[in-house]
Amino acid sequence: MKSLGHLRVLDLTRVLAGPWATQLLADLGAEVIKVERPASGDDTRAWGPPYLKGADGRDTSEAAYYLSANRGKRSVTIDIARPEGQALVRKLAAASDIVVENYKVGQLAKYGLDFASLAALDPRLIYCSITGFGQTGPHRERPGYDFIIQGMGGFMSITGERDDLPGGGPQKAGVAVSDLMTGMYATVAILAAVAHRDRTGEGQHIDMALFDVMLAMLANMNMNYLTSGKAPGRAGNAHQNIVPYQVFDAADGYVIIAVGNDAQFAKFCEVAGRPDLANDPRYRRNADRVRNREKLIAEIEIEVVKRPVAWWVQRLDDAGIPCGPINDIAQAMADPQVAARGLRIDLQHPLAGAVPLVANPIKLSATPPTYERPPPTLGQHTAEILHELAGVDGDELERLRALGVV
Repeated sequence: MKSLGHLRVLDLTRVLAGPWATQLLADLGAEVIKVERPASGDDTRAWGPPYLKGADGRDTSEAAYYLSANRGKRSVTIDIARPEGQALVRKLAAASDIVVENYKVGQLAKYGLDFASLAALDPRLIYCSITGFGQTGPHRERPGYDFIIQGMGGFMSITGERDDLPGGGPQKAGVAVSDLMTGMYATVAILAAVAHRDRTGEGQHIDMALFDVMLAMLANMNMNYLTSGKAPGRAGNAHQNIVPYQVFDAADGYVIIAVGNDAQFAKFCEVAGRPDLANDPRYRRNADRVRNREKLIAEIEIEVVKRPVAWWVQRLDDAGIPCGPINDIAQAMADPQVAARGLRIDLQHPLAGAVPLVANPIKLSATPPTYERPPPTLGQHTAEILHELAGVDGDELERLRALGVV
């Protein structure tokens, strides 16, 4: 039994937000059919190096970026700008439960592939549109790029070192956070729509926007502004509302120390050999520590830099104080927790023998994620999908290929 084994998803998305959502649905058992442009496919196929290495050690055609968001899917190439291609997509949509797309607002309406057109064929259809700014509003026709959204949505105003310190200024996140979170929100919305359809028989249109998600995910920082009227600024690796909760220089590297409450602060001071700090009325309560942040941090820095990272991690762990090193990705992947949690997987791949991937982090006791298909090569399943779901026989397939439709 698979959680979503009863659902078929027609994936008209590319790059990251949409593919991230449909990969998650595939991991949970949905059948996902990825429609790509003939010859070129998803933009991210060309976003390398690095590329997946073949058995001979040479680069294959599969970029690492593309591989990160497309496992579990079947790929069919169709030119949706051609009437014949549009007809094929309509047949595939009619055989699907869910359509996910991330074209510009109004673009698919020109091809008769918008929600209104496809819902007229099947009122049970769930149709999820992902754009930069949504289907409404003054920015609706602007393209949506994660980097731009991180800036416009306020994220970069709170990310990066303080302006008055070396290296200060706005920073984007190391991954496309608005894309990834929009993919996650889209998945939740799709499953909510499936639950609604199960009770009513009605499909619906889901309107997801990267800008909306970027703003919503600021969480407590939004509330810091809404309750005070003052927009939060950048705090670097420190926390806006908790002290000490930041990165410190140790003797041989960096260590994160995250003191979450007053009791932990007292324990931390004991480990650091500075019990006097816990008894100082300027630092006794977190609210006081936030108000006197600069003086307290200067005192703590003097102590932390005396000892190596491993010393701090061991002592603070023993004292029940959250802490940890700053690993690079290679170090993170080598952590024994990765193996214990099954977070690294390998799937068979037609061009490379195997492809290494990071597993889905969802742990379900009865219907765990499954990994039956590697990220598909471009058009790998065109013939079988069009035969199964669109009734295209061999002769018709060759005609369509000769026309450049598939």
